[in-house]
Amino acid sequence: MTTEVILHYRAYESDPTQLLKIAEKAIQDFPTRPLSRFIPWFPHDGSKLPLKPKRSPPMISEEAAEDVKQYLTISEHDVKLQSYDCTVGLLEFQPNLKERKHLIRSHTLNEQTASGNLDKQSEKGKLHKRRSWSVSLPSRNCTENIFPLSKKLQDSLKALNLHSFYRARWTIEHTICNNQTLEDIWVKLNRIIRHNELPSCNATIQRHLGQIWVFCDIMYCEYVGTLLKRRLALTGKMNLFVHKYGVIFSM
Repeated sequence: MTTEVILHYRAYESDPTQLLKIAEKAIQDFPTRPLSRFIPWFPHDGSKLPLKPKRSPPMISEEAAEDVKQYLTISEHDVKLQSYDCTVGLLEFQPNLKERKHLIRSHTLNEQTASGNLDKQSEKGKLHKRRSWSVSLPSRNCTENIFPLSKKLQDSLKALNLHSFYRARWTIEHTICNNQTLEDIWVKLNRIIRHNELPSCNATIQRHLGQIWVFCDIMYCEYVGTLLKRRLALTGKMNLFVHKYGVIFSM
């Protein structure tokens, strides 16, 4: 019985003695060891199954079986048509070393050019991308002038069993912007947050809803709401929203 061996090697590794050794090792039998006799961990006398399924196996219709056979036949045909040579298209297995180096170099240059174009496009995209989130840094200076919560808000927190460290959200509607656009308000708000004038706040603009959401701890919410209305020249009512509780306070 003869065994056909197809050995793929790189052009610069064409030593016949080494190739012969590699081929001999490839056709050697794998070492095996005898398996120990299987001893079941359950009583088994051979007359009945020790484990019985709860339900009977599903029945496969003849039409489904035919569909599976057709699919397997088509898959096997596609596999046979495919080339078994795994080195097709790999540059390092090209016989001409000079040509191989030239191809690798040109491929690398093409990749660098493509990545450079992508970087330029991403930089242009960043310039046109509008900022939608703003987060304040922790600061102790702005918390010195904060007064205790009003009795109305304290009663509301007590009734809902809410702690003052819960996060709440002020909603700035476009209807209370006082002849200003929502983008104008957003720019002013970013400036205030950048100077750490709003404690524990982060904000986001929901352009599709025509709203700006300002999140803060409940213990600072009245201070934040008053500052927002004064610095942004807002007119009308703002609602304080808490997740799962809805609007708990208005200003």
